[in-house]
Formats: sequence, C-alpha cells, structure tokens
Amino acid sequence: MIKKCNNLSVPGLDKLMWSHVKFIIRNKDCICKFIDITNACINLEHWPSHFKTSTTVVIPKPNKTIFNSSKSYHPIILLNIIRKLFKKMIGEHLQFHIISNNFIYPSQLGGLKQRSTTDAEVALTHII
Repeated sequence: MIKKCNNLSVPGLDKLMWSHVKFIIRNKDCICKFIDITNACINLEHWPSHFKTSTTVVIPKPNKTIFNSSKSYHPIILLNIIRKLFKKMIGEHLQFHIISNNFIYPSQLGGLKQRSTTDAEVALTHII
C-alpha cells in the first residue's frame, strides 16, 4: 500500500514525506506501533484532532496572463502524512472485514481489491 505512494509528493503539515515513512516502517516495531495506533482509533472510535486539520496553498497556473478568475489558480491541500497512512490502513482493514463477512452485495465490484472487469463480465452474464 505504501509502495505506491509517490516519494516526490509535497510534505504534509507534519513536514514528513512518503520517503520518510517508508524508511521508518523498515523497522518491524514501528509497523506494529502504527497498527496498534490505527486499531486504537477504530476501537475507541476517535480520530485525533491534529489529523482533522489541513492547509490549502493556492498556486497560480502557468501561462495565464489574467488572474481575476478562480480558474487561473490551482489549490493544493496539504494534509498530515501520518493521517494519510492511518486512513489507508483503516480503509484496508474495513474492506477486509466487509468482504470476509459478506457484508457487500456479490455484484458490487467498484473500488474493491481483487475485483476485475472479468468479475463484472461474469456477474453481468449471470444476470442476463
């Protein structure tokens, strides 16, 4: 999941980049701590307030001569990198439990791992 994250992305509010996180999680103890914190967020039903903050940076688009329209700017939202990591972990966790406990309709294919266009074709053929 973290391998797909771009090392060249802009640092978040915590001043960390994905390359830093990738270096930190080489240590198995650190991975276990991240998992423990993520599980605690789920079990306590609490999302820390510093994960809820963001900053928007507005950058003028290149090759624009007039900047009197909102279309002339490109907003970039900076979030906490650790928040992004925890959100990815929670998403994986929820998806695993939803699929393993059959809480999802069998023909639901969009946005789920291990589901392909072949699965969609089989479901459509079955319906027809």
